[in-house]
Amino acid sequence: METLNRSVWNGLPSQEKEIALKMLLEKLPEGFEYQGLETFERYGSRIETGVFEYEGYKFVYVPGDKVTLGWERWEQGLDAATAEDFQETMNEYGVEDRDTFIRDQMSPVREAQIGALLVECETHSLGWYEVELDDEDLAEDEDFHEELEKFKLSTYSEYERHQNFRFVREGEAIIAYLFNDELDSEIVAEQIEQSGFSLPTEDEWEYLYGGGCRTLYPWGDSFDYGMKLRHFEELAEGENRPYDLELPNAFGICFSGDPYQYEMTLKDEEFFPKGGDGGSLVCGGTGPVVGYLPAAAVYYRDPNVFELDFEDIIGNLRFRRIIRL
Repeated sequence: METLNRSVWNGLPSQEKEIALKMLLEKLPEGFEYQGLETFERYGSRIETGVFEYEGYKFVYVPGDKVTLGWERWEQGLDAATAEDFQETMNEYGVEDRDTFIRDQMSPVREAQIGALLVECETHSLGWYEVELDDEDLAEDEDFHEELEKFKLSTYSEYERHQNFRFVREGEAIIAYLFNDELDSEIVAEQIEQSGFSLPTEDEWEYLYGGGCRTLYPWGDSFDYGMKLRHFEELAEGENRPYDLELPNAFGICFSGDPYQYEMTLKDEEFFPKGGDGGSLVCGGTGPVVGYLPAAAVYYRDPNVFELDFEDIIGNLRFRRIIRL
């Protein structure tokens, strides 16, 4: 269907887009509802596209395209501040060639044909599930209740007992989560497929994040020091606003924007995490420019990706559902 190509899609009048989007309902699992057109704009890109809802979750229509993915060289070049920060880290860690260091952590340059997709806007935690604070199954868990009382009296926004339980403060409320250790990557992928959805491939994920841009970040080659980032709140100290990398992008899709988190994708039908490094660079004291390469650089690929075991990172793993159209 010609209208599923991005360039053709962007040139269609809104009325014709609505007709095409409503026709898609015939191909979708039962329960999908068309909500209407919405315009998303970020980093100089803009799209008017369809919004759908399924069981309370928001999905957007993303037209397909033939794109170049991967990174091997600067498209625009670095500004002075970014170049200086990179160089300071390279010197500190004894790295001789900055560009080789970055290139070795990016996916290779390649051409990809991406088909039209219906994409879930938000991600879900794979390893954690929400429970009520008075859940009867937790009544005799002394550690849970002891740590909960400590958390209530603290000023922490989050607390986690490794692969056991965690607390998150949302305003005045406290949300509790328990760890799910009974999953593996094949089970997860199979369950999603059986429900009528799929997980994105690495190619699809990079397209959804960067739209086929040729720069290091979705906005360009230089770091944006005005962003509010998790783990580096001092960059926007005192500013009561959302974390920039968690806001919807030009497709209307939200990403975790946190180098500690991975998103689950598939490569050659095998588990392949994207969008993070488990916090390795941040924990190493590299600062925001290098520390945020995993979460901000479009084509970042964890150098240790083929050594990562699913069970070891499930607590930091998220997923989103897609439908290929």
